[in-house]
Amino acid sequence: MDEMEEELKCPVCGSFYREPIILPCSHNICQACARNILVQTPEAESPQSSRASGSGVSDYDYLDLDKMSLYSEADSGYGSYGGFVSTPTTPCQKSPNGVRVFPPTVPQPPHPQHLLPQPGSLPPIPRNSCITCPQCHRSLILDERGLRGFPKNRVLEGVVDRYQQSKAAALKCQLCEKSPKEAIVMCEQCDVFYCDPCRLRCHPPRGPLAKHRLVPPAQGRISRRTSPRKISTCTEHELENLSMYCVQCKMPVCYQCLEEGKHGTHEVKALGAMWKLHKGQLSQALNGLSDRASEAKEFLVQLRNMVQHIQENGVEFEACLVAQCDALIDALNRRKAQLLSRVNKEHEHKLKVVRDQISHCTVKLRQTTGLMEYCLEVIKENDPSGFLQISDALIRRVHMTESQWGKGTLTPRMTSDFDLTLDSGPLLQTIHQLDFVQMKVPAAPMLQLEECCTQNNSATLSWKQPPLSTIAVEGYILELDDGNGGPFREVYVGSETICTVDGLHFNSTYKARVKAFNASGVGQYSKTLIMQTSEIAWFTFDPASAHPDIILSNDNLTVTCNSYDDRVVMGNSAFSRGVHYWEMTVDRYDNHPDPAFGIARGDVLKDVMLGKDDKAWAMYVDNNRSWFMHNNSHTNRTDGGISKGATIGVLLDFTRRIVIFLLNDEQQGPVAFEAIEGLYYPAISLNRNVQVTLHTGLPIPDFYTPGEADPTSSVC
Repeated sequence: MDEMEEELKCPVCGSFYREPIILPCSHNICQACARNILVQTPEAESPQSSRASGSGVSDYDYLDLDKMSLYSEADSGYGSYGGFVSTPTTPCQKSPNGVRVFPPTVPQPPHPQHLLPQPGSLPPIPRNSCITCPQCHRSLILDERGLRGFPKNRVLEGVVDRYQQSKAAALKCQLCEKSPKEAIVMCEQCDVFYCDPCRLRCHPPRGPLAKHRLVPPAQGRISRRTSPRKISTCTEHELENLSMYCVQCKMPVCYQCLEEGKHGTHEVKALGAMWKLHKGQLSQALNGLSDRASEAKEFLVQLRNMVQHIQENGVEFEACLVAQCDALIDALNRRKAQLLSRVNKEHEHKLKVVRDQISHCTVKLRQTTGLMEYCLEVIKENDPSGFLQISDALIRRVHMTESQWGKGTLTPRMTSDFDLTLDSGPLLQTIHQLDFVQMKVPAAPMLQLEECCTQNNSATLSWKQPPLSTIAVEGYILELDDGNGGPFREVYVGSETICTVDGLHFNSTYKARVKAFNASGVGQYSKTLIMQTSEIAWFTFDPASAHPDIILSNDNLTVTCNSYDDRVVMGNSAFSRGVHYWEMTVDRYDNHPDPAFGIARGDVLKDVMLGKDDKAWAMYVDNNRSWFMHNNSHTNRTDGGISKGATIGVLLDFTRRIVIFLLNDEQQGPVAFEAIEGLYYPAISLNRNVQVTLHTGLPIPDFYTPGEADPTSSVC
């Protein structure tokens, strides 16, 4: 009941409807609120002048007003039938429901107290007044009847009364003499509210009272009438009650409307009958709306569950993100420690080299200085013979010492610069490019049943990803079983979302399913689709596999040849299971050639008679007799030949693994071939002297009874 409250409130005042009237646009408004939003139009644009000018627009033809754009959000104006748009001089106001409301443009002087309208009556309406629906903004100029020209919505008024009563204080027992207790039930037949003691005392569940229906007080209060229903009267003939329904105008009318008014020529029906009819239509419409409401409730539950899941997944994902970033920071810190260790090692190495060089040069310099001082002292001696005894050795030592201070001796063995440069650019770029990637497997695809079909022994399947799935998909895997309840096998892997599978078994039931994959893995399977291939084979000759000398016509059903040598053509469907029968009629037969009819493997020789190699099993026939031939072995000569108009039939039975030939609806010879197993195509060989037409989709001949299926004879 609480959800209904908005339906019971006026869009202008925001309160429950009081004396609601029905506007031509089917919206409702309080009678007092309707008067408050009236707008007076200029005299020149009165309905009379509009009609006099030949506009021909009815006061109630509100549908045309939509086309005239009488209300504009841009200018906030109101229009009349003449096309005039007036802009209110007073600012617009908003009702409690947020609807824009414009007060009258012409201020009304205060009414003396004795001139105010009395309850139940309407004050006079200014001439040339216009009213605009606050909900759909359709405008209408009132006629001389004013607001009395709009019917009162007594049904809505009654619903509002019952709703307000249901919201009142708790009902009391009507039989308690002192301090009435709260009622617990109401008897619909007695129309009395009872407390529990009074119900047991005054309304025992036995005798005639046992058939009375007791309901909860709230339900009883809603259904209970507090006052007699008001009888609706005609808006044009206020003394007449509404008794009929105008089908053309879709409104109740009175008897006088039919005699004098504009409804005299319209189709009318009994008010009660139309009441019941429209109630039934409304109930039927409510059933569909109820289903939508139930679906909406389930959808809201799903959305609320999604909110909880989103919150939980958000917390979990945030924790995972923090953990991943912390792991990156830890890895960077470890790498930082490793690089610092390398820098320290380089630092120690440089210091060691320089210090060793300093120590070496210091020792050498001390030795050189000592030698220099010694030589200076020797030079001071005045003894020539003594000097000459040691001078040669000292000269050699000086030269040797000088040579030891060579060019590289006074060059530093190590630079003070560190030849290490940290290349952090790629890492910074990687950090800037650090983003989320899709690491989830795809959702299960949805098979599009309206696009999936079977034709002959081919199946076409189509699928798509769920609408709300954002996970990247790299491709799909389509699987079918063997048509005999066996395991699934892959028949397609790729990125397309539609696939046609050819070469299936006739009269077989296949199961199909598809799954998607990406770099993260393979997703779930779709729902399994069950498909049935054709029970009877329809096929034609295959121009793609035919010998180049073969000539096809009649939609590849008629074949001949432009060579005098035998040439082979096969059908475009292959068989490996079931019982199949097809016929060929001879359209032209000249010079007694030997056409051959039968079955063949896909790699049969195309430039020799059918049956010459080990890939074909055939019956060749002339105008007098026939032979069976396989691998160039001729057997079972049988009398009976062909001519123009003859019919040759081929019966291929995989249940018995045999081939039988027919000539003009009679079996030709014994069983031609046995132990037939594998995949075979219908085939024929002929030359230019023969023309044959193929007939497929034929039932099994009446004389033949197929055997029981041999499960070992099925080839996938």
